[in-house]
Amino acid sequence: MNFKKIYLIFGLLLAQVSFSQEGIAVYSDYLSDNLYLLHPSMAGAANCAKIRLTARQQWFGQSDAPQLQTLSYNGRIGDRSGIGIIAFNDKNGYHSQTGAKLTYAHHIQFSRSDDDLNQLSFGMSAGLIQSRLDESEFDPEFDPIVDGGMKQKDSYFNIDIGASYNYLDFFAHFTVKNVLASKRDIYTDIESDNLKKYLLSVGYVFGQEESLQWEPSIMFQAVDETKEKTIDLNLKVYKEMDFGRLWGGLSYRRSLDGAQYVSGNGTKDQNLQYFTPILGINYKNFMFAYTYSYLTGNVKFDNSGFHQITLGINLACKRERYHCNCPAVN
Repeated sequence: MNFKKIYLIFGLLLAQVSFSQEGIAVYSDYLSDNLYLLHPSMAGAANCAKIRLTARQQWFGQSDAPQLQTLSYNGRIGDRSGIGIIAFNDKNGYHSQTGAKLTYAHHIQFSRSDDDLNQLSFGMSAGLIQSRLDESEFDPEFDPIVDGGMKQKDSYFNIDIGASYNYLDFFAHFTVKNVLASKRDIYTDIESDNLKKYLLSVGYVFGQEESLQWEPSIMFQAVDETKEKTIDLNLKVYKEMDFGRLWGGLSYRRSLDGAQYVSGNGTKDQNLQYFTPILGINYKNFMFAYTYSYLTGNVKFDNSGFHQITLGINLACKRERYHCNCPAVN
């Protein structure tokens, strides 16, 4: 394997896990009835308080493979306010993070009555994150900036802000993560303090509850410092059953930034891209979802894919206020 191919593999892996270096990684778990995990403006937007627990494991059989666990709660206070809390643990090889976020959201109703959904929401999350790097197994002779035998850690504070608009069967979310410039001193003295990331989601729900409901959506994300851009194309389907609701879907993620690798006597381009099928079920106030992400392309680290399970429970549910196809709110 030559240097260019090694560089591509490294670049693709960074594109896959780099988001985990500045808080909770942006995977596909937001599609498992967990929008609050990405968008603070969705805290308390639904007619139920929600508890969600996720566990994600990448590359089974590989030592120190990336893994992520999150636990979140969000619910409404009064008619116009929502609160939430998120705790997470993220481990990727010798690097790991733990953190917590507190959220407040405000919901403005433009509806003429409770029957018509027309809601604009604003939210802000404040979080404290601790990053750790275990260099105890590193060889300091390999790299002059590595001090072998050390276990370094650094903590920083940051803020996420966002807005959501839900109008009947249409929804849109915009969030800016890590708004503050936060200096970290764990890798080198020249680490960037710009951890800002932009997320934009739009979608629409078609169909009726007595048959099938279809929810196409798209999410665009951009990293401010590195100019990395990715896009998600999603389709979910809901079916009401006697016991509750059965739903599933498919998500396709593609990086808009490619890399080159040597193939034969020439070079080829490859973009990070993977497919994620989703299967979920709601039974009474309980929710279970499973997602599997498969990375495609000629050059990749492992064929085993990424597995994630989401468990949830809905509390203090009120009646479904709105006559609309709006699973995230009703």
